[in-house]
Amino acid sequence: MRLKTTAPIALAFAAGLLAGPWATELLRDAHAQTVPLAPAAIDIAALTDADLPATPNPDLRSKTLVVTDQATLAVQSGNVGKHYHAKSDEIQYIVEGTGTAWLGDRLVDIKPGMLLVIPKGTAHAGTVASSGRFKAIAIKVPPQASGDTVFLN
Repeated sequence: MRLKTTAPIALAFAAGLLAGPWATELLRDAHAQTVPLAPAAIDIAALTDADLPATPNPDLRSKTLVVTDQATLAVQSGNVGKHYHAKSDEIQYIVEGTGTAWLGDRLVDIKPGMLLVIPKGTAHAGTVASSGRFKAIAIKVPPQASGDTVFLN
């Protein structure tokens, strides 16, 4: 009787040992996009909307510039509806545009040079631009997983 329960446990343990490195590598590959980390000097101010790929959101353009196992950094331009990220913290540095944005349950005035700290689970959105389109550097920690954007009404 003891062998009947011990054998499956030992098999499951051995399978976990074998699959562990493989699963870790698979997850690492899921985060590793085609943007290797390398020394670079990027003129964020010179990037235009035409330099940034379109996204499924019709008023947002975004280009990922840095990808590591711990974080991603992208340049975003435009606006997105109110949403939150369940598993990633976000830090945005506003490069261009002034107006108001949702941050949690309040509207805040934003302008170039501001840093927005958005803990996971915090609703946020650029809502009303009073001058130009918003352009921001967006850092996600850890890298945002597919499906981690939850839109709100």
